[in-house]
Amino acid sequence: MRNAGIRGQNIYHLCSIHTMLKSDIGFPGSKPHYYLLDGLRGVAAIIVLIFHFLEYIFPYHKDSHLGHGYLAVDFFFALSGFVIGYAYDQRIKTNGMGNFFRNRLIRLHPMVILGAVLGLLSYVFNPFANNIADAGWTNTILAFIATLLLIPLAILPNQADNVFPLNPPSWSLSTEYIANIFYAFVLSRISKKILLLLYLVFAGWLIYIAKQRGWLIMGWESHYYFDGWARTAFSFTTGLVLFRFNVVIKNKIPAFVLLLLLGLVFFIPHADNDWTRELVIVMLIFPFIIALSAGVNTSGFIQQLCIFLGRLSYPLYMTHYFCVSVFGSYYLSHKPSGATLWMIVIILIIFILVFSYIVMRFYDEPVRKYLMRKWVNKSIDKK
Repeated sequence: MRNAGIRGQNIYHLCSIHTMLKSDIGFPGSKPHYYLLDGLRGVAAIIVLIFHFLEYIFPYHKDSHLGHGYLAVDFFFALSGFVIGYAYDQRIKTNGMGNFFRNRLIRLHPMVILGAVLGLLSYVFNPFANNIADAGWTNTILAFIATLLLIPLAILPNQADNVFPLNPPSWSLSTEYIANIFYAFVLSRISKKILLLLYLVFAGWLIYIAKQRGWLIMGWESHYYFDGWARTAFSFTTGLVLFRFNVVIKNKIPAFVLLLLLGLVFFIPHADNDWTRELVIVMLIFPFIIALSAGVNTSGFIQQLCIFLGRLSYPLYMTHYFCVSVFGSYYLSHKPSGATLWMIVIILIIFILVFSYIVMRFYDEPVRKYLMRKWVNKSIDKK
């Protein structure tokens, strides 16, 4: 009987692995699958990709057509809070925190490592900048180790004071890890009333730093790294509140309309001292889009598109910047313009999308599958 129970548990875990590898928002059991949330995450990742190219071309965000592209990170945090609550609120109590942390490491850290490696290679071999001569090997290796371990360390020149100079998007992963730890030890254990109180506290924190700084782009640079914690704390808790209070708006809005709506939000014009508009986007519009999208049923082509976008989103987010940084050095040194400039940008965007797909197929998903199966087999052997 004991062996039969273990075999049954093994089948359960292998099915869970298969479901998790299909997308981030894949949960075992009979729970419904929010496919459209997968698609929204993919749209946000593509927005970040385009935004980072445009940052070099339009250093003043009010001149950029994608002036609020950086708020896609806040959307990621809100989506993460909803997804973590949906996936783990019940499972963490039965499976334990050890399994929760192991699952999160397997899900997130392989791409952290690859992003650091790509960032190191692009920094060392950048043909348009003499980075090693400016930084030295000691600082470069220290920055690489810090990026692997998600330890903020802004020590490299020519990297705009990024706390993770070899892969700037890693700043959001560092705070995502902190949010996951806070969820396991605090948020997963508290009542809905206490959660709502924390939500209000974090809202006050976000409003304060937004007013102080004039906008919400903080977190990536050393001087304002801890302000990024406010962005993470509020949006992650917002997503969890949406899940715990079942703020899901059933509707028949076509899925592509909501995908388009999210994309258009980031094109809202940016202005100086734009903190009130950005708070409206983060505190009202993003939660509303998530609530609407969680209430939409998808099928056919749009469902497959959402699944694909969800699978691609994290590899795209964590690997795109090595190419952006080389482009930035080229742009600053050669000053291309007109059709030549936009042709280069379009070609690089296509390249990164294809590269991210290759990474997804031949690194991210296979590595996670291997680690999950190794974990299952190890767990069964112990029993």
